[in-house]
Amino acid sequence: MIRDGDDDGGPDHDRRAMLLAAGIGAGLGAGLTATAFASPAGAAPRKTNAAAGPISAYGIDGGTLGLTPGSPLDQTQLFQRALDRAAAAGSPLALPPGVYRVGGLRLPDGTRLVAAPGSVRLELTEGASLLSAANSARIALDGLVLDGQGKPLPDDRGLLHCENVERLAVTDCDVVGAGATGIHALACGGEILACRFTDTADVAIVTRNARHMVIARNTIAGAGNAGIQVLRWEAGEDGTLVADNHLTRIRNRDGGTGQFGNAINIFRANGVIVRGNRVHDCAFSGVRGNSASNLQIVGNTVTKVGETALYSEFSFEASIVSGNIVDGAQTGVAIANFADGGRIAVVQGNILRNLAPGTVNPDPEFPLGVGIGIEADSTAVGNVIERATAIGIGVGWGRYVRDVALTGNVVRDSGIGIGVTVADGAGPVLISGNLISGSRIGAIVGLDHKVPVTGDLSADNTARFSHLAIIGNKTDRRAPP
Repeated sequence: MIRDGDDDGGPDHDRRAMLLAAGIGAGLGAGLTATAFASPAGAAPRKTNAAAGPISAYGIDGGTLGLTPGSPLDQTQLFQRALDRAAAAGSPLALPPGVYRVGGLRLPDGTRLVAAPGSVRLELTEGASLLSAANSARIALDGLVLDGQGKPLPDDRGLLHCENVERLAVTDCDVVGAGATGIHALACGGEILACRFTDTADVAIVTRNARHMVIARNTIAGAGNAGIQVLRWEAGEDGTLVADNHLTRIRNRDGGTGQFGNAINIFRANGVIVRGNRVHDCAFSGVRGNSASNLQIVGNTVTKVGETALYSEFSFEASIVSGNIVDGAQTGVAIANFADGGRIAVVQGNILRNLAPGTVNPDPEFPLGVGIGIEADSTAVGNVIERATAIGIGVGWGRYVRDVALTGNVVRDSGIGIGVTVADGAGPVLISGNLISGSRIGAIVGLDHKVPVTGDLSADNTARFSHLAIIGNKTDRRAPP
């Protein structure tokens, strides 16, 4: 951030001086022309590079290279020349405030394109992308407005499209009206920080085969198919951090049973951390991990989602779902698909409320209105589930259950408090030390898939089910006040 009165010569002072030198700082005077480029007092004198034009201690003024803000003409060729010259000189390209109509710009290696936040708008005229970069060590964009004008883009392209960029830094930018994906980063490292995405037709941010990227503190308001996707062609280490983002109005334009409509979707990407995000109003899941091992879903708040709020499914190994709040979903947490190799999870310390059938029903075979669904080599401990219309905690699916422990959970006001499979072939389950209150059908009930097939096992002799150990639970079937 640029902080007024911070004159200690640190990074903030340097950035403010650079922006002021380019004529785009917060103190831009009314009489300053688009090509003004005065160095601040005490700065090194301005130099001239035969290829790039005038260079100050802080960068190259795009106005001196012929760029004209507000021109109705397509300035792609002039803009491309300015980008190439600045990168060749090893200097940032600082743009005077205004609108530039461009399309299909290629960002050369070393590009640093800067503007005072919100002061420079690049409007797409034509091309597969507004900006693209490939096979680069460093690309940096700061403070820009990237406007797609709602124009369609080819499949698997972003308004900003980057491939094989070792260090991509996109900071404090606005991405508006993208006709497909906002930012598409393939085989990139780096960071996408504090950007704002508005009304993206497809997905706001897509990474594929990322190299430990950071996607943090972004705001995504309106996306046709997903907010953030972290994807890989094949399962492997990814290490992306998705933290402290705010996502709203995520839709499911392309349909399906969960491929689209998720706020945050992790697919085949291992070692990903999804932490501290705020999700509200999306068609399917708040956070959906598919075939993603060593996944952490920690400290997120998810409200008003159409299907499962927090999902770890298919062929994953090791998932932690901890410290989240869910209010309003069909299922709170699902640890699913042991039949396809999904196993090993800790579901701990979550608050899951108001779980009921909604308008989305991707698979009517499964019950809706479930607090936690869990299947194999996993534990659910210290969670609070309230008002799950079908089942507070569902353990297993048919014979697909193994080595599950439920301890210290509080389940209130549910149809069934804890439903556990008693089908032939089911593996060991421990249900111990839970408090189950206000269950309308039964506190602990044996299931064959979603159908109750026993009485209340909390008060019954369970010797006939050798895979079950039901010990020391406190149950109360009285209706809550």
